[in-house]
Amino acid sequence: MLAELGYLSLLLATGLALLQGLLPWLGLRLASRPLLGCAKPLALSNAILLGAALLLLASCFGLDDFTLVYVAQHANSALPTGFKLAAVWGGHEGSMLFFVFALGLWGALVALCSKRVDPLIRTRVLAIMGLIVGLFGLYTLIFSSPFDRQFPGPLEGRDLNPMLQDIGLIIHPPLLYLGYVGFAVNFAFAMAALHSGRLDGAVAHWSRPWALGSWVFLTAGIVLGSWWAYYELGWGGWWFWDPVENASLLPWLLGTALLHALVVCEKRGAYGHAVLLLSIFTFALSLLGTFVVRSGVLTSVHAFAVDPNRGLTLLLLLGLLLISALTLFALRADIRAPYARFGFWSKEGLLGAAILLLSVTCACVLLGTFYPMVFQSLHLGSLSVGAPYFNAVFVPLALCLMGLMTQIPRLRWQRLARVSPLGTLLPPLLGLLGGGLLSLGYREQGSMGWSGILANMASLWLIASLLLNFSFKTRDLSACRLGSLLAHLGVAVCALGIAQVSHHSQEGGTVLSAERPYRLGAYEFRYEGSEPLLGPNYTAERITLSVYKEGKEVARLAPERRHYSVRTMNMNEPGIAWGLFGDLYVVLGEKMGPEAYAMRLHHKPLVRWIWLGGLLMMAGGALRLLGRKPLLASRPARIPQSLRQQEAP
Repeated sequence: MLAELGYLSLLLATGLALLQGLLPWLGLRLASRPLLGCAKPLALSNAILLGAALLLLASCFGLDDFTLVYVAQHANSALPTGFKLAAVWGGHEGSMLFFVFALGLWGALVALCSKRVDPLIRTRVLAIMGLIVGLFGLYTLIFSSPFDRQFPGPLEGRDLNPMLQDIGLIIHPPLLYLGYVGFAVNFAFAMAALHSGRLDGAVAHWSRPWALGSWVFLTAGIVLGSWWAYYELGWGGWWFWDPVENASLLPWLLGTALLHALVVCEKRGAYGHAVLLLSIFTFALSLLGTFVVRSGVLTSVHAFAVDPNRGLTLLLLLGLLLISALTLFALRADIRAPYARFGFWSKEGLLGAAILLLSVTCACVLLGTFYPMVFQSLHLGSLSVGAPYFNAVFVPLALCLMGLMTQIPRLRWQRLARVSPLGTLLPPLLGLLGGGLLSLGYREQGSMGWSGILANMASLWLIASLLLNFSFKTRDLSACRLGSLLAHLGVAVCALGIAQVSHHSQEGGTVLSAERPYRLGAYEFRYEGSEPLLGPNYTAERITLSVYKEGKEVARLAPERRHYSVRTMNMNEPGIAWGLFGDLYVVLGEKMGPEAYAMRLHHKPLVRWIWLGGLLMMAGGALRLLGRKPLLASRPARIPQSLRQQEAP
């Protein structure tokens, strides 16, 4: 009964979404206030019905209703309750339902939080959001319904993939989906601007908070996913240039470019066409990531499904939305933003260069990710594009971006601000000196390449520039300025961690036993013993290791090898000693004899700084968002004086 109610909720939500996407357009043509006013209640109803469908599916998991095909494939009565609820989005069908729910949720937020937006723009935005929800609702109903029954149902379910039985599954996919789907709002604003013939600073002002909120969620999802891969998959890395990892990085890069283009459009009225194109392609890349995860066209440990037919349908949906948007852009792109004069050495000019670099970086990652698939589909053979290509292309572009970022304290509209000689010379000197000393500090772990040395110098130069500027202007500091400071500091801290872990990590393999300790750099690993464990739905063997440095014990590690009987899968849980300046990381291998085990041992310097930088970026974005005026304010927005002449009559 619960499953049938869930299916009915999804069906009603899809029908109402299609009405939401059609009736307001009819109201615009007929100048009918009732039809124009129906968009908001329909958007709220959609969100409620989609939330009900998701909760009803979660109830089926909690009740172990194995007559549902989806529940039987992704749950088991012995599965812990938290993982049962997370299994709702642990497979293709449930994740698509959550995807549609996230679309409906963002649409409802737009309906509730857009009182300051021009009513005609808001109506168009809600209508476009309704069409998107309706299309993906139809796809879920026809091709990916999680409410399909089977009779008789099995006595036990197949269980959730052991790789997904982690707290990361509870948090990571929702954050990532909310980031992906949030850019649909900016896509809708771009389409509304094109249809209305109006693109000015006010529209950019209304659109910018949604881009910022989506960017924060997407950053959180990527950071958490990277951390999850690091401590769960057991390869000792944190980013593998996997196709699904790249699929989340692509909209993040363009979303970052979109944020900066919106700033210039809002404040100076420039880069309007860039805002439109970035809004279109950022959302398109979000949908492309959804296609990659579910199509099976690219091999990945993160993929949900390997069904090319359903993937092809998603690709057709993506093509329909992209072609429609670009056609509208081609027909209506004669929208002219106000003319703004500025030189390259100004805030507008350097932000434009950063937007271009981010777009080129995104294009290079996109090419490396999908070129093997295109090459194979043309029957030209098979090839693989791995980390060497991405590092060779991505690192120089990232260093150029960081070079631009070092000029942030000098950015002013139309020109660069004058900075004192101390403020001009001290940051690069600190960067050069600190980068050189940091590289020398790890000399016993191998020499650092030119890219690592430049990354150290650029990171420390950027940190010094930001902190010096902060110390000089503490009186003028607002939540928005503090958010910008933290976000850019996060980039520098993250780059510093990446440089150290990429160039100075140490790794070794050995057969470890009580009689045979192993030395890795300054650390000595000693075998202490093993013990069996009985988990809720697995059995395991845990090994205890002690780590000594200069004769003193500094850490204890406990790697495990687990066996999941239902799926008949073995999983390794690495043992990790977390540290601010480096991690000790051990992966357990096969048993090689009585009290002897094969192991891979790693030392990862400053690896935690990668996620610390990500947290700073998230905090900075959240502060920028909270520093803006409340979205729920009932009075109209106060548009800057420079933009008032741009308002449509």
